[in-house]
Amino acid sequence: MHTAHFKRARSEEQRAARRQEILRVAGEMVARMPVADLSLNELSRRVGLAKSNVLRYFESREAVLLELLDMAWRDWLGRLATALSDTVDVAAPTAVRYPGIAATMTASLVDDRLFCELLSVSAAVLERNVSTEIARRYKLNVIANNDALAELVHRYLPEISTQGATYVAGGTLVSIAGLWPLTQPCEALLRVYEDPAMAALRLDFGTALQEMLSTLLAGSLTRWPVD
Repeated sequence: MHTAHFKRARSEEQRAARRQEILRVAGEMVARMPVADLSLNELSRRVGLAKSNVLRYFESREAVLLELLDMAWRDWLGRLATALSDTVDVAAPTAVRYPGIAATMTASLVDDRLFCELLSVSAAVLERNVSTEIARRYKLNVIANNDALAELVHRYLPEISTQGATYVAGGTLVSIAGLWPLTQPCEALLRVYEDPAMAALRLDFGTALQEMLSTLLAGSLTRWPVD
């Protein structure tokens, strides 16, 4: 386990480096544990700072994780843009393209625990212990990230209107946030699912997400066609 020990940050560069280190360690923790198990005390210990010093850089645990979520979100969008460029032929028939888009989006997410875990608790947990300033900054980032996703959807499926692509982007995020916790069962539920009568309740994230995104895109082609 890596624990850093710092002298007091005095310059802007040192303060920025300290913030990035806190975010890096928080990211490592989310990659290994549910957000519910991540405490500010443990984060502080792993960073090598007193809790009061961590609070000099972020007003709360939730503020750390909201910023980390935005970083993970933008990283995903960058990877998704590259993946769509590599896998989706814009000249292919619509009936080929929309399932391909759903498959590519799903493939870009199945191993992205950081983004999926943080997104799944963003509304119910992370937005509950932040100031108005932090909340506003985060929501502005949400708008920008959703718009970027909508632009990608419209680029590869221009048969859907711009407004429709915005709804698709929002629906994609709701799908991720809703499916992720359902597909991360605890040990007790894993034992329950061993019963053949219960086995159908165990969902695979990739399989369920790809089907949901395919359905979302197919419906959107009818609901929000280009005028």
